[in-house]
Amino acid sequence: MALRHAVMAALLEGEASGYDLSKSFDASVANFWTATPQQLYRELDRMTADGLVTARVVRQERRPDKRLFSLTEAGRAAVRAYTEEPPGRPTAIRDELLVKVQSVDAGDLDAVRKAVGVRVEQAGAKLARYERLRAKLLDGRTQERYLADAESVGPYLTLLRGMEFERENIRWGELALRVLEARADRS
Repeated sequence: MALRHAVMAALLEGEASGYDLSKSFDASVANFWTATPQQLYRELDRMTADGLVTARVVRQERRPDKRLFSLTEAGRAAVRAYTEEPPGRPTAIRDELLVKVQSVDAGDLDAVRKAVGVRVEQAGAKLARYERLRAKLLDGRTQERYLADAESVGPYLTLLRGMEFERENIRWGELALRVLEARADRS
C-alpha cells in the first residue's frame, strides 16, 4: 500500500488541509499507517499533479494562507480501483523491541524490562486516545446504532482494529514483564 492510498482514504471524510490530514493521521489512520507531515505534503503535491486531488487556497488573516485538499473524481476512481485489488501479503511484524526481547538472555535484562514497560505505557496512552475518539464518534449512541446509522463505517472499523492492537500490546507486554521479573528474581 502506498501513502497515497491512506491519504485518499482520509480525504473520503471530506476536504482537509495538510495540517488537518496530519492530525487525522495521528488520531485515526495512525493505527494502521504512519506518515510525517513532510511526507504528507509531498504526497499531496504529487497527488495534485496526478489529478487525484484538487487544492484550493484559503486566505487567512494573521496566518499564512492554507490549502484545502479534496478528492477528484479520478481520486475516487483510484480509491475504488484500489479496493478492488486483492490484498497483499499480511504485514509482518518488524519491531526493534522484539529483537531486544529475543536477545535478553545475552543482554541487559533490566534495560529490556524497562523497554517493555515503556511499550506498555505507550500502548495504554494510545488506547486511551483511541477510546476518546471512539466516544466522540459514538456521541452517546451504542455501537450497533452507530454502525446502522453512520454514513461511513470504515474509520470506525479501523479504529476498533487499532484498539485491539494496543490491547494486545498491553497483554503481551504485561506477560513479558512477569516472565522477565521472575527471571530477574532467580538471578
